[in-house]
Order: sequence, then C-alpha cells, then structure tokens
Amino acid sequence: MAGPKPSKPSIIRTNVYSLTLILFLCIFSYLFGLWQHGGPTSLLPATTSTTTVVDIACSTATATATAPKTIDFTAHHVAATSSEAVMKTYPLCNISYSEYTPCQDGKRSLKFSRRRLIYRERHCPAKSELLKCRVPAPYGYRNPFAWPTSRDLVWYANVPHKELTVEKAVQNWIRYEGDRFRFPGGGTMFPNGADAYIDDIGKLINLNDGSIRTAIDTGCGVASWGAYLLSRNIITMSFAPRDTHEAQVQFALERGVPALIGVLAAERLPYPSRAFDMAHCSRCLIPWNQFGGIYLIEVDRVLRPGGYWILSGPPINWKKHARGWQRTKEDLNKEQTAIENVAKSLCWEKIKEKGDIAIWRKPINHLNCKTNQKLSQNPPFCPVQDPDKAWYTQMGTCLTRLPEVSSNRETAGGELAKWPQRLNAVPPRISKGTVKGITPEIFQQNSELWKKRLSYYKAMNNQLGQSGRYRNILDMNAHLGGFAAALIDFPVWVMNVVPAEAKINTLGVIYERGLIGTYTNWCEAMSTYPRTYDLIHADSVFSLYKDRCETEDILLEMDRILRPEGGVIFRDDVDELVKVKRIIDALKWQSQIVDHEDGPLEREKLLFAVKLYWTAPAEETASESS
Repeated sequence: MAGPKPSKPSIIRTNVYSLTLILFLCIFSYLFGLWQHGGPTSLLPATTSTTTVVDIACSTATATATAPKTIDFTAHHVAATSSEAVMKTYPLCNISYSEYTPCQDGKRSLKFSRRRLIYRERHCPAKSELLKCRVPAPYGYRNPFAWPTSRDLVWYANVPHKELTVEKAVQNWIRYEGDRFRFPGGGTMFPNGADAYIDDIGKLINLNDGSIRTAIDTGCGVASWGAYLLSRNIITMSFAPRDTHEAQVQFALERGVPALIGVLAAERLPYPSRAFDMAHCSRCLIPWNQFGGIYLIEVDRVLRPGGYWILSGPPINWKKHARGWQRTKEDLNKEQTAIENVAKSLCWEKIKEKGDIAIWRKPINHLNCKTNQKLSQNPPFCPVQDPDKAWYTQMGTCLTRLPEVSSNRETAGGELAKWPQRLNAVPPRISKGTVKGITPEIFQQNSELWKKRLSYYKAMNNQLGQSGRYRNILDMNAHLGGFAAALIDFPVWVMNVVPAEAKINTLGVIYERGLIGTYTNWCEAMSTYPRTYDLIHADSVFSLYKDRCETEDILLEMDRILRPEGGVIFRDDVDELVKVKRIIDALKWQSQIVDHEDGPLEREKLLFAVKLYWTAPAEETASESS
C-alpha cells in the first residue's frame, strides 16, 4: 500500500534548498577557477592590464559581420615564463641615441679598414652590446607631412641638421625655413631641379612606356631623383652611406621616399640579380674605373638584361667642367676612357652621351658576349653559383652569367611585361620553374589571398583606408610581395624584406613584379634610421626566428624603426603572439589580439598594435644640440 503523498509546501521547500545549494556550488566553482587562472587578464603583466585596446589603431566599428568582437585565450594559451620576464621593463635610451643605427655606428666603424670604404659597410654590435632600451624621438617630433606634400617639406624638429643647407646651398638641395626644411628638387648635377634633369634623360631613353619600372640610385643624396621619378610610375631604391653628409638618407625617408643606408665597398648590394631596369649615378663619387671595375661589375649583376646605366658628373663632359671640378683635362679624359673600357668589357653598349649625361645599355643576353670573351681580356664569367645570394656575400671580379637563351633576340631569364601589367603577370622566375615550390597557380592564388587579407586588415584597422595616414611601409617577411601588391592603389610604398633565413629566396620574384625590397637578418638591425616606417607588417616572423635570436631584440628593433603613433600588424602562431604581446605591453605599445580572417579555429592569429607618442624631454634634446 502506498504511503501518504507529501504536501505541496514540503515539495517547494525541498526544491528551494536544492536550487540554493546548486547555485552556491556554481558560484564557488567559478570564483575558484577565476582565482586559479589569474582572472581574464592573466596574459598581460599586472602593470599593463589597462593598455589592451586602442580605437585609433584597432577599431572594430567597421568590422564585417564575421569579425570577432573579443578574443580571450586565457584557458588555453598561457605562455610559460618566469615572473621576472613578466615584470621586465624597457627604459628610455639617452637622447644621444636618437639617430642610432646599430650596424652603421660611427665609433664601431673606426675599427675597420678604410680601404674601399669597408668601414662604412654593416658592422653590427655583439650580443652583449645590444641596447635594451627604447630609442627616443627628439623633443618636438611631429608626424611627417602627408604625401605628396612630404616630397617638398620636412619638419626641422624631426631631423634637426642644418649642415646640408650650408654645404649644398648653391646646389639647391635643401633650404631651412623656420620650423621646416624645403626641398626644391635640386642636385649637384641638376641645380635646375630633378624634374628638368629627368626630362633630359627622357629625351634619350623612354621613361613613359612602362618598360622601366625599378631603378637604383647609387649615392643618392637626399633622393630627389627617386622622389621625382615616382610621378612617372618608376620606383627607385636610393642608397647612400652614413657619412659626412649627415642624415641624407634620413631626409629621404622623412620625405616619404624609399631609401636605405648602403655603400658600394667589398660586399654585394643586398639585392638579387636582374633586379633593376635602370641604375643611376649623379656625381656619386664612386671610383668606377678602379679595383678592376668591380663596382660596375656589381651594377651589372643587379641590372636587368637590356637595362640602362646612367652617369652624370665627373668625368662626363669634362671638356666643359674641368676647371670647375679643379682637375686637369688629361686626368678626366683618362678616367672616362677607363670607364668606357670597363663598360665595354661587360659587353655594354654606349647608346647616348649628350651634355652632362651618358647612358650605357646592358645586352639582353650573353650569346655575343661569350664569343667576345674568347677574343679579349674581358673579365671571365663567374663559375656556376647563385647570383641572387647577396647577404654578406663578397663581390667578385667575374661577370655574372645570364640565363641561357637559344637566339640573339631572346631576353635572358624571360621578358617582363610593361608596368602596370607587370604587377600581376606571372613573373618569369616562376613561369620558368626556377623558384622551388612556386607554380603559376600558387602565385595567382597568393595574389587573391592577400586581397582578401587586406580587406580584413582594413576592417580591423580603419586607418588603413585613410589616404595619407601611412606612407612608408615595411613588410618584414614579404614572400611573393602579395601584401605590397594589394596596396598598390594606396599612396604608399612598401619595403619588401626577404629574410636571409627564409626557406625560399623570393626577392627576385618581387622585383619582377615591379616592386622593391632587400635582404635582412632580423637577428640584426636593419640598415635604416630610427622612425623610418609608419606601418610594419610581420607575417610569421617570430615563428621563423624562434630559437635563432631573442624575441625582445627583434621587437626592440621594430620599436627603433617605427614612428611614434605608427602601427604594426603581427600575423603568427597564437603562442608566439602571446609572447610578443607581453613584451610590447612592456614597451608601452597598445595592442589587441583578434581572430584569423578564416575564423577562431585557426591557430594563426593577428595582433594589431600601435606605438604611443612620446619624445625625449626638452632639456635633454637642448643639451644634446648644444
């Protein structure tokens, strides 16, 4: 027989007690778990928990419907580090380091030979000498003028050097006007301006049909030649040593013009073979006729088949300028004859000499050159080697071999499309199968991928779509140049870096697309001044350099070369980004981790960051100037 049924009040009391107990246990479990894992901000050092997101650099207001709102990796991705590493801080460097270039340091360079300017090459500090502080901008530093205004104007506070305004006053290089410098476009051999000078060159060779896209300017001064070529859709790699012409490359970069610190000395230039359509020297003071013609031989290596070499200044037009150059006619005639002989030995053809300008052309292949080699004392062809190997590689006095051809009319290595079709056409290095693992199909897929990725970047960082916000951009691991190609319609230029440690050397492909770049080892400092770039893109950089060098040293170098209020886009494995975020928080950057464009299941994530504005104190800057 069944017992009596419990009354309704008894059932209600039992349910209330049960629910209360369950609720208590849930709250206790949540609080215990939160305490155990350090709370929702456990990925950040305690001192930086308030600097996680900045709307300026990482706005999600314009994000697409698929864009993530908040990412939290607390339960799964906590990097194992000591408490000492978490609490590490990075002090400010002394103002004397405001223009510090670690691998072109003036004091260190004095330890090396002055023969052939070897002391002006890269000589990087030992690991024990690396700075662990943040390089300051000078007091009063301001964001550069937007392009194209920046071509003509630079804030004095950003590059406080008046030396060139005195030394080059009669040559129209630069003028000081109150709080700014003005660049009239003049040069040593073009006092009437770079535009008029380029027009003179354009009367001798065709600069307008798209066949000339990439150029190199050796000994560039303040890079006015490269600056004015940009309006003709020709992009120039300008370089000059850090020498007595204080800050010439720094001025070029402040103007928004591509440039690097560099010198023709004993090592190859950090560019692949067959990279440039045109090379230029305007009174660049390079002894082309000396040392067995080794410097012209190096220009030949980086010049495309059919490319042009332009020389103005001594000894060209020596009959007119001998007295002004304070040299004898005999000496100048002898120098020009020697240069002509070196060019001839390289199988170049002199096509024009008019006024102060002389132009030679490299052959489109070496069929005839090989025949001439047997009959003359020309430099021998180099043995079989990698002509694109150019990172800490010694120059040679042998002629770099061009790829084989079957007829005199065939262009060695393949003919390039004219600009702008060149950008998206399959590069000859790929179509001919000389880049391991990269097919035409992979190249085309990569181009489409980076259009998609750029669209996602713009949704995450609304300033990418603002004209004039960024000008100088660095891609630290450029691969095929897809990121730069996707940006082609923006008023920016991109320095595409192929790391020396990359599995595949793709820098030749980047140049065949009509883009520019360089080799670099990110365990060392880049050959540029502080505050060079407005935006840095770092794709898989920290995975590549894992166990090669310290993450903090790469990030300190990025901090050195990034402008105040400059942005960074990191793309890497989530564990690497967690480490990176901890360090950049200590560098006082603001940042936010977001999902991969394909969703949260991808291990690869993105980290958007911005370097805050700060400068050296006024009293330090004034003391250093005095």
